[in-house]
Amino acid sequence: MNQTHIHLLITHLPIFGSILGGLVLLHGIWTKSNQTAIAAYNLFIISAIGAGIAYLTGEAAEETVENIQGVAKTAIDAHEDFAMVSLVSLIVLGVAALIGIVLTLKKSPLTRSVAIVTLLIALVSFGLIARTGYLGGQIRHTELNAGTANGAMPANGEKEKD
Repeated sequence: MNQTHIHLLITHLPIFGSILGGLVLLHGIWTKSNQTAIAAYNLFIISAIGAGIAYLTGEAAEETVENIQGVAKTAIDAHEDFAMVSLVSLIVLGVAALIGIVLTLKKSPLTRSVAIVTLLIALVSFGLIARTGYLGGQIRHTELNAGTANGAMPANGEKEKD
């Protein structure tokens, strides 16, 4: 297994971790369960670490695909640029989660407020990382850009005629 494999495997972690963590945190806020909130915070921290690993392995993944016929350099650049924004967002989410854990364990009066702010950060982070994943998919999944109305290629494999 090389860095390209790791990149492809780990990229899904921050996408699913941020939205799953957000749902868990929402449940924790709703039920006023500190244990549930801490579980959500742990998901956010794991997601932030996953985003860091994905970003660090991205260069190797780029080197693997950049010379493959049909791979557009513009698609790689768009994915790479947006990945940095997503990484920053997930780092902020991870730091907010660490603060949330500390305040929850100390039984601070700010616990609920920090949880709500962290939930909002998680929603923004999910949107950004999902967009990054979509842009990454554009690099090799050219079927996503098919010229048909529903995105599917005709059964015979030929392009539809206008």
